Amino acid sequence: MATIADVARAAGVSPSTVSYVLSGRRPISPATRARVERSIAAMGYRPHAGARALASRRSNVLALVAPLRTDINVPVIMRFVTSVVTTARSYDHDVLLLTKDEGADGLTRVAGGAMVDALIVMDIEADDARVPVLRGLRQPAVLIGLPDRPAGISCVDLDFAATGYTAVQHLAEHGHRAVALVGPPAGVYQRGTSYATRLRAGFDDAVAHLGLRRAARPCDPTFDGVAACIRQLEAELPETTAFVVHNELALAPVLEILRASGRRVPEDTSVVAICPEDVALGLPVRLTSIDIPAHDVGALAVEMAIHLLERRHGAQTRLLAPALTERDSCADRIG
Repeated sequence: MATIADVARAAGVSPSTVSYVLSGRRPISPATRARVERSIAAMGYRPHAGARALASRRSNVLALVAPLRTDINVPVIMRFVTSVVTTARSYDHDVLLLTKDEGADGLTRVAGGAMVDALIVMDIEADDARVPVLRGLRQPAVLIGLPDRPAGISCVDLDFAATGYTAVQHLAEHGHRAVALVGPPAGVYQRGTSYATRLRAGFDDAVAHLGLRRAARPCDPTFDGVAACIRQLEAELPETTAFVVHNELALAPVLEILRASGRRVPEDTSVVAICPEDVALGLPVRLTSIDIPAHDVGALAVEMAIHLLERRHGAQTRLLAPALTERDSCADRIG
């Protein structure tokens, strides 16, 4: 098996020159680079993965920080994880998955050990204590989520404020004037989790702009929790004729509770869901929904991390526009 020294002798250069051609760490003249590359091809030389990483000071590993909390929908989170892992492989990177909520200390530990080239961080809060720490690390970072002050760090996510607005606007176009929001669990709001607060802001903006009446509540996604949430919403807004549901696990109980109370969907009550497409299609009523584009967001997060490593651009924010698909759960409000 050819070694780097063999390649160097065949090309008439030093082993360090071959190393620099492979790593790109120093400029090499076009003629010398071509000579070395011809020798590499002719001898079938393949650098050892560990040596290549050492030479380039890269680990070819991305850290994905995805705390698995009791009040999140783990199957939805795993869609993002799957997208990050598969996209990272296309860039010849592996993924170190960190699921424990270690906060800023955990990020510092991982970055300080030189185990990873870049970090992708999920479960972002509006005022996230990890963001200043990430700005100070030598490795670049990408957030899946949008804090209130993202300056200096890259972010990618669905535009949840526009999503909340779009859901309400769609119901208003069907003639609904009293709309209720079934939100994520209370703990998600209490942490100030960015996606939840942004969707609620967009929901409230649309209601105010369109002159509608509204009620909004967090929801424990158990059957009893959903039943309690709907009772509270309807006590606050008895004239409710439509629901926006931003809680994937609550969708099946919402439909069951409405059916049991004699309210047909969509004839009596309309529903717009914020959820992955297959969830919207897998229920007794095919739900009008705004998709959670986990695959696209995860792939973009990896692409942005790689581009930061390659210094193609600085920090940037990319928010994906919501796409609403009309199905069978919305109808025009008569009277």
